[in-house]
Amino acid sequence: MVQAVRRFNRLVTQRIGALEHGYLHRGRPLGEARMLYEIGPDGGEVRALREKLGLDPGYVSRLLRSLEKQGLVRVRSDAGDGRVRWASLTHKGRAEFRAYDRGSDALAESILAPLSETKRQRLVAAMTECERLIRAAAADIRIEPPDSHDARWCLDAYFKELAARFESGFDVAKSNSARDDELTHPAGYLLVARLDGRPVGCGALKVNTATVAEIKRMWTAPSVRGLGVARRILDALEAKAAEIGITMLRLETNKALNEAQALYRASGYQEVEPFNAEPYAHHWFEKVLMTA
Repeated sequence: MVQAVRRFNRLVTQRIGALEHGYLHRGRPLGEARMLYEIGPDGGEVRALREKLGLDPGYVSRLLRSLEKQGLVRVRSDAGDGRVRWASLTHKGRAEFRAYDRGSDALAESILAPLSETKRQRLVAAMTECERLIRAAAADIRIEPPDSHDARWCLDAYFKELAARFESGFDVAKSNSARDDELTHPAGYLLVARLDGRPVGCGALKVNTATVAEIKRMWTAPSVRGLGVARRILDALEAKAAEIGITMLRLETNKALNEAQALYRASGYQEVEPFNAEPYAHHWFEKVLMTA
């Protein structure tokens, strides 16, 4: 499988011209071209660009300095916060952006043109699936304090969605507790998933006894649903639970959350009789974790 991925990588880098010194025949390498594209007509905050592209600060600085010297980009400090730097395209940079845009379309058309309509559809479908799986694998999932900025953003979005989807609305104060202190080691753990440097999901583990824990606060942003991020969060929670000696995981969910029920069933959770008095729950699940 590793060799198959490597063959695919070699083919793609060669076919799109990533190995050429002047990507798309514009006289600069792919790294500079991609940075120019990501800045785009609307500009971008340097830290966000770095996180989205997954590049180290030193390399990003070198790319931006080169583009500045070419008169394509202007980098300035934010007037309200000198620590924040903003990159924007100059008039020349916007013209170069449009040239890259046209060149990228032409490259894509040259890949599709030799194929029949049926094979074009097969290729695009395969590319879409590759993109979906690679993006899901790229999600960064880490344990975070429940009161961190990104954790709060995810939890607030989660509560708002429940309020909109549940027949009776949702009031976190009426739900069974999953307070910050209950989701902080050793009482529990909160995981936050990020994609392109931005929070896109969360999930929590609330430890009840030495061997039993609950899955709480499972949520992913609508923009990443279908990418497999929720499954990765659940897998990470199960791995953490097994690591600390948990042998039984429990969770409950509302009847409106059909996708959550499907995820739990597909992940080996069995529906059981209610084990708590959660007012918003209609389904209760358990899973026995394998021990070493």
